[in-house]
Amino acid sequence: MRGSDQTSGSLFSYVDLEERIPARHPLRTIREIANEVLASLDAAFETLYEGTGRQSIAPERLLRASLLQAFYSVRSERQLMEQIDYNLLFRWFVGLGIDDAVWDHSVFSKNRDRLLDADVAAKFLEAVLRHPKVERFLSDDHFSVDGTLVEAWASLKSFRAKDGSDEPPAPGRNGERDFHGEKRTNDTHESATDPEAKLYRKGNSQPAKLYFMGHALIENRQDADGGFSLPTILHSYGAPERIGPA
Repeated sequence: MRGSDQTSGSLFSYVDLEERIPARHPLRTIREIANEVLASLDAAFETLYEGTGRQSIAPERLLRASLLQAFYSVRSERQLMEQIDYNLLFRWFVGLGIDDAVWDHSVFSKNRDRLLDADVAAKFLEAVLRHPKVERFLSDDHFSVDGTLVEAWASLKSFRAKDGSDEPPAPGRNGERDFHGEKRTNDTHESATDPEAKLYRKGNSQPAKLYFMGHALIENRQDADGGFSLPTILHSYGAPERIGPA
């Protein structure tokens, strides 16, 4: 007998997110580790917030949502909020109920920046690496070093002398600028629009451009199943690096 495609609304919902997530889903183990680490950072969270005023987004939920953004390569906070809104797995991992409202993406970014400025996110990752379920997989015996240059959006015309001694670009939105015969280094010059971008070249025959430099030290020991264990250390300068097998 053919099933019906008609949809009828329901007055009540009895969805239990815990029952919707498979028992062997890998996020269950990750969430367990994350929750234990977050509980150990409770005192650090308390120092960041005043005792009065409107309640902000819980820092535990901010960090769990940030983990999802990294795991699933969600390209923006706006898209992350959309995913959390309709994805039951994301709601469960973050800690939102089926009827809880999702935050505005700008509010999420502002509250998360508070954690980043206070180095709480770094403490969280360090504590994860020290967790007994994670630490036993880590080793400094086998590792790879990866370096990359990520081109900045800043124009070379914005790379000006720090003391203001050089000639400015010609008037106009995209005025011309002649760099021939000029010696420019990161010690004496910096971008007026993006000071964190530095002047580098990818090779002797390559042109110098404004880049962000990123380095990652990755532990790549293989386990019995042929997979790779977690990274021991991740250093990122200016642009985040995606963690993966070497």
